[in-house]
Amino acid sequence: MTDIPFGTTDWSLIERTEHKGETGVAYWRTRHFGGIRVRVVEYTPGYLADHWCSKGHILFCIEGELHTELDDGREFVLKPGMSYQVADHAEPHRSRSQHGAKLFIVD
Repeated sequence: MTDIPFGTTDWSLIERTEHKGETGVAYWRTRHFGGIRVRVVEYTPGYLADHWCSKGHILFCIEGELHTELDDGREFVLKPGMSYQVADHAEPHRSRSQHGAKLFIVD
């Protein structure tokens, strides 16, 4: 990471945008630092992504439970305090959350 001056973010002041899934909704609060996108994302109960994602992420589960399915059939469950990381174009994945989840994502 380069050319990012020190700063703080009050995420409650960042505009929330809505992104519909196949079912449910994801609410994003997003900041950009050069080519890095940083988000706090909240999935509503019953959320299922409407696409397979090939973007790399570092994702940390703050609240709730997140199920991530890889296109090869493997599935992983994140609970609060857990994270995952995946590189761009490494392993397509999609997320769902039965009861909702809150995540911190860097990509």
